Amino acid sequence: MNSLIAIQEELQLKLLDNKKKCKLPEIIAVSKTFKINDILPLINHGHLHFGENKVQEAIEKWTDIKTDFKNLKLHMLGKLQTNKVKYVVSLFDYLHSLDNLKLAKKIAEEQEKQNKNIKIFIQVNIGNEEQKSGINKKNIFDFYSQCEKLNLNIVGIMCIPPQNEDIRNYFSEMSIINDKLKLPDLSMGMSGDYLDAAQNSSTFLRIGSKIFGKRY
Repeated sequence: MNSLIAIQEELQLKLLDNKKKCKLPEIIAVSKTFKINDILPLINHGHLHFGENKVQEAIEKWTDIKTDFKNLKLHMLGKLQTNKVKYVVSLFDYLHSLDNLKLAKKIAEEQEKQNKNIKIFIQVNIGNEEQKSGINKKNIFDFYSQCEKLNLNIVGIMCIPPQNEDIRNYFSEMSIINDKLKLPDLSMGMSGDYLDAAQNSSTFLRIGSKIFGKRY
């Protein structure tokens, strides 16, 4: 909990000096692999946003907790297979990894069945890396249009920038694309680069080890 408070204070100080006047982003505490006993102090402190990468782990950890704490917002951060969509729509509030049309159609179908709409980020392969998932930035506007036709609630775009490069250029490019799409949210920034992401208008930071420490 102290780590979370320190990050929040650090962000406030950093953004005070930012000429772009970015709003303070929400912190998604990435709780994958951690037990509920590790997470409860943050919940009791009043933190609302938590992230998981694996559907089965999330079901086991969060089903009862979300019943007890109805204000909690759960974010699916990992790659999603179509056969797990029904569980994600049921349990999660946000999906950060929409990366293909087949998945988009499956989500639309499942949301209609469950009469529930989750908030969705389109994953952008901002560095055009072969080993990474995501929509090529050249195709993002067409893909977004297809998602709109499916009545998906697209709230923003998400990226994991290339390592060992100046990530600020990628964050800046993401911010420009998001503005052109006129979307309200932007998901970028993790434990090692969240300050740069915040200064480039990220509204959701995905921070795990910086809050919880070394993973199990």
